[in-house]
Amino acid sequence: MAELRPPIESGAPDPMPYMHPVMVKNYGKWAFHSHPKPGVLYHRAESGDEIWTVKAGTARQMDHYTIRELADIADQYGDGFVRFTARSNIEYMVADGSKVEPLIKALSDKGYPIGGTANSVSMIAHTQGWLHCDIPGTDASGVVKALMDELYDDFVKCEMPNRVKLSTSCCEINCGGQADIAIIVQHTKPPKINHDLVANVCERPSVVARCPVAAIRPALVNGKPSLEVDEKKCICCGACFPPCPPMQINDPEHSKIAIWVGGKNSNARSKPTFHKLVAAGLPNNAPRWPEVAEVVKKILATYKEDGKPWERMIDWIDRIGWPAFFEKTGLPFTKYHIDNWRGGRYNLNASAHIRF
Repeated sequence: MAELRPPIESGAPDPMPYMHPVMVKNYGKWAFHSHPKPGVLYHRAESGDEIWTVKAGTARQMDHYTIRELADIADQYGDGFVRFTARSNIEYMVADGSKVEPLIKALSDKGYPIGGTANSVSMIAHTQGWLHCDIPGTDASGVVKALMDELYDDFVKCEMPNRVKLSTSCCEINCGGQADIAIIVQHTKPPKINHDLVANVCERPSVVARCPVAAIRPALVNGKPSLEVDEKKCICCGACFPPCPPMQINDPEHSKIAIWVGGKNSNARSKPTFHKLVAAGLPNNAPRWPEVAEVVKKILATYKEDGKPWERMIDWIDRIGWPAFFEKTGLPFTKYHIDNWRGGRYNLNASAHIRF
């Protein structure tokens, strides 16, 4: 068992003590890799050493009973080494190929799906949600649980044209990442200000500087120092809420969910891209978010049927064109989808962040 490491205040810890010995020995010297079946990866080193990786899906937030169960499976059926991915999957490494099938059976019997590799739908990268985040407009963890229940078959099977990466974010400003399909909170009303609390809670100059469109300015309300919002400028992003909780923007009625598609971080076969809005104003309908699941499944089904091998989501859209994307998916196209807003330069030049 590895020795307990002292806490590190900055930077990542040295990964070598926690790696499988075969990985440490052959670090950077791999000669071949393959994908024997969904959820299983195989690597062979220049030395001839072999290692198999079994990937299982887990919940983003787990109690210690679940973590102990996963660790017990590693000790009993694997080599005692695991790692968690950025998308909350757990990966077991074994140096003996005969251990792969018993390990898969042990995980499956406990309810952990095996998959998320190659041309499948990956586990959703997401933010903390209601349990940990201090500014959530929705529960990203809940959206993930509800949606992955619907996409179970697409996770355990490799039937997509290419890998499909999904992400969710419980606010508009912090953790939402680029992805083939992104589910992001959409605020539709400016913040409601509790003027009695602003002076005692908020550092007003910081809040003013935080606004990306210079829509916030100091004000005197009922004889107390406070803030006011120019609602004609406000883009309802929620950036003011973290440094100033009295500027409440989360709302059970007016905080919605939007779907964006076509984000891509890699350079493989095409350049990285920003995702674009395709559905807005979906109800923030906990705990199962059925309206969100319906839109995501509709997009995935169309992409699965119409995409060519190795096409990522944005490659498929670029080939058929955005008008065809909306026609094939059946999503309504409105004037709000047209990317021709010309106020950006004026607003950005008015902020403290960027000038051009």
